[in-house]
Amino acid sequence: MSDLNAGAQPPVAATDIPRSLFVRRALAMCAGVFFLCFAFLGTWQIYRLQWKLDLIARVGQRVHATAIAAPDQQLWSGVNAANDEYRHVQVSGLLLSEQTSYVQASTVLGSGYWVLTPLRQTDGSVVLLNRGFVPAMNKTKATTHQEQRQTVSITGLLRMSEPDGGFLRKNDAAADRWYSRDVVAIGKKHNLSPIAPYFIDADATGSQPDAGYKSLLASEYQAPVAGLTVISFHNNHLVYALTWYALALMVAGGYYLVIREDRRRLNKMQRHSENGRHQDVRQD
Repeated sequence: MSDLNAGAQPPVAATDIPRSLFVRRALAMCAGVFFLCFAFLGTWQIYRLQWKLDLIARVGQRVHATAIAAPDQQLWSGVNAANDEYRHVQVSGLLLSEQTSYVQASTVLGSGYWVLTPLRQTDGSVVLLNRGFVPAMNKTKATTHQEQRQTVSITGLLRMSEPDGGFLRKNDAAADRWYSRDVVAIGKKHNLSPIAPYFIDADATGSQPDAGYKSLLASEYQAPVAGLTVISFHNNHLVYALTWYALALMVAGGYYLVIREDRRRLNKMQRHSENGRHQDVRQD
């Protein structure tokens, strides 16, 4: 009896038992779903990358193009960021200096304010003109200087309205405190109508074609510094795409390791069964 027990095979370890068919199919389905999802997200980011590069190219062309007339009232309803923002435009009209608003800003020159002055065009419509940046210490001086109206022609970049306010800060129209260039709210504050759904960032003084406007800037004690528009786009789509594709490969690699481990277990079980049969034959 002891001889028979001595020749018996040791039992199969739990870690060597192959997974059931149900478990293998479930793992295959999960791996397939995750792989397809990650691959789809990576491909989608590639499409987004192409879109972003095209947008950057189009914006670059707009910024450096010859200034054209800003969209008039008949075209306002069709103005949008995708097709019109950063377009190089020109407007002419009467500066309503006494209705200037000051929007808090942070620029390469430090903290201060954007000087937003309404411009009344010949057709009666109003466009908000961002004449540039002034430091906080010069806000009062800039305010007291806005005494006279003057007809000017100004070039700049078309920008879309910035509603509501800044990060964690709401515009306060009643107190005339502004954290974003909200065209509609500023227009209501000063009873400006009809007002364009966009504003214009004025070009730097040296790029302005109107000698009269240049003369106005030269006469100011602290003229706003224009031409500070920051044109930048976050473009991390390639990094995102590589991340999603890497996750898809990790899923594929993980599933491969699972399959290889299952094959190892099956082979070990087969060898165990064959050894058992051979021992039974010898005992017989």
